[in-house]
Amino acid sequence: MIKTIWSVFIVSCFAAGLVRAQPADDVVRGIDALAGEYAGIAQQIWDWAEVGYLETKSSELLQTTLTDAGFTVTAGVAGMPTAFVGSYGSGEPVIGILAEFDALPGISQDRSPERDVIEAKGAGHACGHHLFGTGSVAAAIAVKEWLSRTGTQGTIRLYGTPAEEGGAGKVYMVREGLFEDVDAMLHWHASDSNSASAGSSLANKSAKFRFRGISAHAAGAPERGRSALDGVESMNQMVNMLREHVPQETRIHYVITSGGAAPNVVPDFAEVYYYVRNPDPKNVVSIFERVVKAAEGAALGTDTQMEFEVIHGIFALLPNEILARKMHQNLERVGGVSYTEEERAFAETLQQSFDREVPPVSAAAEIQEFYVSEEGGGGSTDVGDVSWVVPTAGLRAATWVPGTPAHSWQAIASGGMTIGNKGMIVAAKTITLTAIDIFENPQIATEAHQEWERRVGPGFEYESLVGDRPPPLDYRKPANQ
Repeated sequence: MIKTIWSVFIVSCFAAGLVRAQPADDVVRGIDALAGEYAGIAQQIWDWAEVGYLETKSSELLQTTLTDAGFTVTAGVAGMPTAFVGSYGSGEPVIGILAEFDALPGISQDRSPERDVIEAKGAGHACGHHLFGTGSVAAAIAVKEWLSRTGTQGTIRLYGTPAEEGGAGKVYMVREGLFEDVDAMLHWHASDSNSASAGSSLANKSAKFRFRGISAHAAGAPERGRSALDGVESMNQMVNMLREHVPQETRIHYVITSGGAAPNVVPDFAEVYYYVRNPDPKNVVSIFERVVKAAEGAALGTDTQMEFEVIHGIFALLPNEILARKMHQNLERVGGVSYTEEERAFAETLQQSFDREVPPVSAAAEIQEFYVSEEGGGGSTDVGDVSWVVPTAGLRAATWVPGTPAHSWQAIASGGMTIGNKGMIVAAKTITLTAIDIFENPQIATEAHQEWERRVGPGFEYESLVGDRPPPLDYRKPANQ
């Protein structure tokens, strides 16, 4: 269907005298012509809300969309059933586009500006990856059409990357060497504003710590029991004391994923899931080692056994000013998101749920000023590892109502309606124009690579923070005793 609409659009442009060498503006108009089709795909993925490494239907839908548009798709790459690579064209430059599609567990919301939990739904797209994946596919197809119509040499490649939310799918693709021949990597993310600066993020390492004890009747024979939950709680207490003695940029989070089933049974199994973040991956490694020591001490003090499984480890984003400035120029060319009266009413109602001052809804139409930041803050992303092996740039598009934080029910609601769809199209157009700029002027990629070499430093060799472990395909499944 998408390929057919593209063909009809191009023929009509030729008939109207609009197309001679398929200029970029016509490609952008082609994305607008397909906006409804892409909105349907994104919202179908929103409905499914599949979590990391279990995004079977979402991945298949994006793969089918690419195949129907003329891409060659290789599925199940790097040991991950839902990972894939779609490719079109030949030769250099090779430009990659990243696509994500996993949801977050434990949060759901209907397409409403007021809190409305979908009780039967255990996950939701609170980080907008349904839009991310679809918008990136839209951009890849638009670039493919431009390459085909102009006869320009080069390769456009779409990377379907699962489990960004804690599963680090891209790390295993980097480790597999799937980005080694890529000249420039482009990506985007859902947000409450529009920006394309050269920023960084936090490096991150996570693990599940599993304690095993001895079950017993908590009242009748407590002396015979050894509580695995005591081990978890003792570990948490020690890590909370550790917070005073780590660099202030550090973030440590945990959630108890299993703590027993009944108060009168001493639990013989308990599990806690930890994240450790810092701008410097070396600091992350050293702080993580101290967290492990806390776990070992907790096991010793509670007479339990402890083992841990590293789930993911990711680098901070490596900025690339050359690519980022080009992305920013194209974002300014495309512009932000303008609301209809209906969308404005939705946004203003949703903003009433915040207990703080928020930007006006008109801020969705604005483009944030460009900046360069060498040290990251806020969240983490496995795009970081990609950026350390290939020059990388990304943008954020206003798919959420201004003032909306990521990982919130308000993000799910905004991303489930036309506001999210509009932001996705802004991102698709911006990535498309940036890719075309690089194809038309490969010197951009050359200069970006020179900057990348300067930033990684002489003698740099990538080594993932997860070691040689295989992808944790079951990390979103319930704690396993």
